[in-house]
Amino acid sequence: MDYTGLLIFIVLGAAAGYLAGILMKGSGFGLAGNIIIGIIGAIAGGFLFGLLGLIGSIVTAVAGAAILLFLAWVITRSWS
Repeated sequence: MDYTGLLIFIVLGAAAGYLAGILMKGSGFGLAGNIIIGIIGAIAGGFLFGLLGLIGSIVTAVAGAAILLFLAWVITRSWS
C-alpha cells in the first residue's frame, strides 16, 4: 500500500468512526476516540465483510466501527 492509499484509508476510517458515533447515539467515546475506533473498525469491517464476500468501502467501515463502538461500550460499562 502506498502513502496515498494509506491516507485515504485513514480518512475513510475517521469518517466511519464519526458516522458510527452518530449512529450509536451517545455511546461514543468523543470525536478522537470515535475516529480511532473508526480506523480500527474499518480494518475489522473490511476483514469480516471480505470473508462474507461483501464489498463496500464506507458502508463496511461504518458497520465495522459501529460494531466495535458497541463492543467497547459493553466492555467499559461492565467494568464500571
